[in-house]
Amino acid sequence: MADARYKTLVDQLAQEIRAGRLPAGTRLPTHRKLAAQHGLALVTATRVYAELQAMGLVSGETGRGTFVKDLSLPLGLGVDYPAQAPEHADLTFNSPLIAGQTELLRTALRQLANAGDLESLLHYQPHAGRPRDRSTLAEHLVSRGLQVDASQLLFVDGAQHGLTVTAMGLLKPGDVVAVDALTYPGFKLLAQSLRLELQPIPASGDGPDLKALETLCSRRKVRAIYAMPTLHNPLGWVMSLTRRHKLAAIARRHGLLIIEDAAYAFLADAPPPPLAALAPDITIYVSALSKSIATGLRVGFIAAPQRLIPTLERGIRATTWNTAAIMTTLGCGWLEDGTIARLEASKREDAIARQAIVSEVFAGMRTVRHPHSYYVWIPLGEDLRADQVAAALLQEQRIAVSTAEPYATTASVPHALRLALGSISLAQLRAALISIRNAIAY
Repeated sequence: MADARYKTLVDQLAQEIRAGRLPAGTRLPTHRKLAAQHGLALVTATRVYAELQAMGLVSGETGRGTFVKDLSLPLGLGVDYPAQAPEHADLTFNSPLIAGQTELLRTALRQLANAGDLESLLHYQPHAGRPRDRSTLAEHLVSRGLQVDASQLLFVDGAQHGLTVTAMGLLKPGDVVAVDALTYPGFKLLAQSLRLELQPIPASGDGPDLKALETLCSRRKVRAIYAMPTLHNPLGWVMSLTRRHKLAAIARRHGLLIIEDAAYAFLADAPPPPLAALAPDITIYVSALSKSIATGLRVGFIAAPQRLIPTLERGIRATTWNTAAIMTTLGCGWLEDGTIARLEASKREDAIARQAIVSEVFAGMRTVRHPHSYYVWIPLGEDLRADQVAAALLQEQRIAVSTAEPYATTASVPHALRLALGSISLAQLRAALISIRNAIAY
């Protein structure tokens, strides 16, 4: 009978929220009060709210209560949000391009069309990539502080595919993976698909709280840690060399695999060596040319210990067989002739210019960011709800922003906005940021 009352109450509250009778931002009764009102056990009332939260209708906030979410905001904003119409200012994804890149592609395609061995690109390629391309990549990674043999490198279809191949090959359902309390949404989605258990580590200064990581490892059997030590997304930190050594030491003590995501690392100015350079025997390094060149160029790469290469190759074979030869040929050609080095330098300058606009527009307001990154994290005041702010910006200003929800791995989601700065013009960016400031000024 109690179970029937529980289901009835869930359905009743869900219907009232969807019908708008409980509008966005409404604070619902405490768990104890809900239990008293409906004659339920406290644990059952907690279950009611947990189910409503799983349905995406409410959010629980530590110390504040349970609130109705704004249902006009598209589900998964910042992860699987549909492409915006041209008149929208999309600050959910980064797809940075520099003037002249289209002409570079046109020239590269002409050169490719005139290549002597064009027919070879129409055939299957080695799963890990062609030996020559892997050697070219090995030379490039030296500039990122990573010296590895070409045989330790694999080409994948972008960094997300690299993370997928890594998780599929080296982790199994139920494995515990330590992650930052705010982390890359694509890894959250991957963990959900592969049924991995993510355990959040709170932030502390320029990286994760390593004492909290040590405590977690002493309590649970942690299989891996997913880290972004250089240009963390979304908080922009660059971990110090000392902290990197400490993280590697913890990983060794507890037998952790380190999954290092370096998608934005090219933007940092003289960062410490990658974790893969400090702990090469236990680190999988994943990056791509998506942010440094173009998101449409689906060329990513993995650097891994030699013993793991066969397993990762099987993952590539099981998913895409091999990265498209035309894409790797274009990418490696640009690596060899210095085009990528020049584009990366230009994008660093572009990111700095965009962050300068952020500094100007949000002067006097709290922001969390790196001066060379393509994103900014804006914590909101106690009286603002991120879902309502984001919905209003989208509906009234045609500005799309991400809330903290796609990035949060904790039960309680902070109220904050994450703005991607790299997909619109500088003039559009300034106008959009001014509108956002006006919407959240307090």
